[in-house]
Amino acid sequence: MQSRSPASRTGRPRSATADAAILAATREALVELGWSKLTLGDVATRAGVAKTTLYRRWAGKNELVVDAVAELFDELELPDSGSLAADIEGVVLQFAAILARPEARSGLMAVVAEATRDDALRERIRASVVDRQKRLVLEGRSRAQVRGELPPEPDPATASRTADLIFDMVAGAVVHRTLVSGEPVDEAWVRGFTLVLLRGLAAEAAHTSAG
Repeated sequence: MQSRSPASRTGRPRSATADAAILAATREALVELGWSKLTLGDVATRAGVAKTTLYRRWAGKNELVVDAVAELFDELELPDSGSLAADIEGVVLQFAAILARPEARSGLMAVVAEATRDDALRERIRASVVDRQKRLVLEGRSRAQVRGELPPEPDPATASRTADLIFDMVAGAVVHRTLVSGEPVDEAWVRGFTLVLLRGLAAEAAHTSAG
């Protein structure tokens, strides 16, 4: 099934309060009903809005659930702990805590499964979740470079590739650990993971400078 592209709409400005209520109702419905039984009608009832209000904002259930999940990940903040290792550990623990929430777990797994057969939905996940959260990588790397913990990367292509690698390693490891293996992301695991990640970054930096 392909996602429908949102139509160009005019009319009254969107209400931030209504949007927040709708996204919260979507997460609540995911936990109580699951993906298959969730309907826009049920979400509208829970949010106290008309069903047409949802369709003016979202093309369908797929897009609505992606935005509801993305809002959770927008809570992530990169701590400024004084070192790259401490910053990574702090954000990884936050990420794991969000994934431990039933609404995040149910929503993320549902939309990822649907995205395997829906290219438009995959693009929405990339834009709403992946691209938005890469801000943490860029911010953390910039701080580390100022502190001298990471070398500068003047080449834009190299810098972009490194940012992608860092994001993929962090997100992939934590999602697999929490949602696939079902193992805890505790402080001991996070310290070990951070050590491996930093060793990889040091090796990548050495390779780049040697090249």
